[in-house]
Amino acid sequence: MKAVVVTGYGPPEEYTVADVPVPLPGPGQIQVRIAAASINPADVRLPSGDFRDVVPLEFPHVPGNDFVGTVSELGADVTAYQVGDEIFGQAVPRALRAMAGATRPSLSTGSLAEYAVFEANTPFLAHRPVGLDIEQAAALPTIGLTARALMATAKVQPGETVLVVGATGGVGTAVVPLLARAGARVIATATAADADILRALGAEETIGYAESEYPSDVDLALNLTLPSDHLTPVATTIRPGGRLFTITYPVPQQEWIGRDDVGLYFVLDMDGTFGGMREVGELAASGALTATIGRRYTLDEGAQACADFVRLHTTGKLVVTM
Repeated sequence: MKAVVVTGYGPPEEYTVADVPVPLPGPGQIQVRIAAASINPADVRLPSGDFRDVVPLEFPHVPGNDFVGTVSELGADVTAYQVGDEIFGQAVPRALRAMAGATRPSLSTGSLAEYAVFEANTPFLAHRPVGLDIEQAAALPTIGLTARALMATAKVQPGETVLVVGATGGVGTAVVPLLARAGARVIATATAADADILRALGAEETIGYAESEYPSDVDLALNLTLPSDHLTPVATTIRPGGRLFTITYPVPQQEWIGRDDVGLYFVLDMDGTFGGMREVGELAASGALTATIGRRYTLDEGAQACADFVRLHTTGKLVVTM
């Protein structure tokens, strides 16, 4: 089969599209013919070597977490799916097993490929809802799970002012409409070219990325892009008693933000505490959750998609169709 292949640690420009053996499902696993996948930070961060001491990869490595496709083969003891079922979801490389949740981890052989194998018994896979098209289903898994977890954790109240740092990314473009729907006043960081997109999604105001443009006295801030040990400027925007939520590593520590009057929260739901893919699908089917797709690629262009994710300013998600 054809897949995006990484043969050693390095930048995404070294990835190739090559033929590799079709993975076969073992007990409790399913093989899926992939229809589309989307790019996430882990797809390029793990092969970069940044975490090789903690999460060593085996090569050749096929990246790809988010996917949509059709079940093509069942392993022994699988009852939740049948061959021909259309499913979508999120699964991380098997190298991340120790970090993939205490129960029913979602692991795979990599979704930037014509076929991939997944664990069947996990909340992070589900049947694709009728009406959810292939591109949306490929783009939504990680950002949908993250947006749901942020909303459940932040408990935004009507009338609160929320600063969203990194609003033009996949998670940002998904969570801004949810914040607006909850009655929040959203201030979003964006380039001038993206300002209209963010306002259409529900942001009341857009600002540049410079710290000098940051507002003051916001009720809470969502950090979706800055490393969590560089959040002091974001913390200065928050009123006493406000909250700061971050989804990026390293896991933040209170002393790093220089304030003890601001609540600091790291949001990462690896066990589906705030809902899994079925709930993401239901929210998407209702029209409340959508993905903004910034660029589209074929599988032959999959390595380029990974490079563009790192090198270009992109809006929303990058989707690769097979």
